[in-house]
Amino acid sequence: MGRRAAAPDPAARRLPETAAVLEVRRAVRMWLRQFTTGDEGAVAVALSGGADSLALTAAAVVEAPAVDALIVDHGLQAGSDRVAAEAAATATALGCRSARVLPVVVDRSGGLEAAARRARYGALAAARAGGPVLLGHTLDDQAETVLLGLARGSGGRSIQGMAAYSAPWGRPLLGVRRAVTRALCADLGVRVFEDPHNSAPEFTRVRVRHEVLPLLEDVLGGGVAEALARTSAQLREDVAVLDELAEELLAAAAAGGEDATAPGDHAVTLAVEILATAPAALRRRAIRAWLLDGGAKALTDKHLRSVDALVTAWRGQGGVAVGGGSPGTRLVAARERGRLTLRWRRSTPPQ
Repeated sequence: MGRRAAAPDPAARRLPETAAVLEVRRAVRMWLRQFTTGDEGAVAVALSGGADSLALTAAAVVEAPAVDALIVDHGLQAGSDRVAAEAAATATALGCRSARVLPVVVDRSGGLEAAARRARYGALAAARAGGPVLLGHTLDDQAETVLLGLARGSGGRSIQGMAAYSAPWGRPLLGVRRAVTRALCADLGVRVFEDPHNSAPEFTRVRVRHEVLPLLEDVLGGGVAEALARTSAQLREDVAVLDELAEELLAAAAAGGEDATAPGDHAVTLAVEILATAPAALRRRAIRAWLLDGGAKALTDKHLRSVDALVTAWRGQGGVAVGGGSPGTRLVAARERGRLTLRWRRSTPPQ
C-alpha cells in the first residue's frame, strides 16, 4: 500500500532564509557533496512526521535533484494511518517527487523498540529503489547513542556512534541540534507530530534524553552533547584505522590455513604464533572479524576474550562456544596444532 504524490509545485522548493533553515540546508548540502554525485538522482527520506525528519525533508527537497518520502506506519497507535497520511501530504506540499506510506507489522519479539526498528528498516530497505535513504538523526541522537554504548562497555566500537553514511543509510544532521530542526519547522509553519513513545519513560533512550543528558549538562556546565558527538567522530576515525590494520593481521594469520574438515566448518584457520605477537587491540579485532565471518552471532566481550585466551593464555583449555549455533549444535572456537579453528559441534543433551 502506498501513496504516490503528484508532481510538486516548483514554488514549494523555496524556503525562507532563516538561521535554522540555512543551517539544516548547509548540513544536507555538505552530506550530498561528500557521499553522492551531482547527477546521481533521487534520494529517499524516511519521514515520520516529527520535527527532525520534516526539517530534513524540507532541506533535501531544495538541495537534492529529487526526493522521495517514505513514511513507515508501524500501526502501534490508534490513528497512526492518519498521521502517516498527513506526513505524506506534507511531503508533497514541501516539494517531494513522491510520498509513499509503508504499513508494517511489528512482531514485538526482543522488545518493542527493537522490533519496531527491524520492521521500519526492513520496509525502508525494500522501498528505497536502489538509492540512499536519509534519516533524521541529530547531534542529540548521536549523544544519546554514545551514552548508551558507554553503558554497554563494549569498547570503542560501541561508543563510536552512528556513521554519517553506512550504505544505504545517510545521516546528514549529525552535527545539527534538535532545537534547530524544531525552529525550522516553526519557520515553515508545518505541524509536527509528537510521537508519544518519545516521552514514554519505560524506554531507556527516553530516560537518557530527558533525565541523564540534562543532568550531565547541569553538573558539567553545558556542552556535553557536543562533546559526546565529537568523541564519537574521533573514535570512528580511530576505529577505521585499527580495522584496516586488523584486516592485514587477519590475512597474515590466515595464510596457509585452509582447513575445511567438515561441511559448515570455517575453512580459514589462524596461526596462533602470528596472533600472539600482535598488539591486543589488533589481535582481538582480527579474531572478532574471523568469528563473524565464520557464522558467530551476538558476540559478547566475554566470548571474544575467551577466544583470545586460547592465543595468549593457553593452558590446554577446551574450546569456546560462541553465539551462532542452532538447536542441537554449537559453534566452537578451539586451538588445534598451533592454529585457531572454528567448527560446528553437536550439543551435549542435558542429563
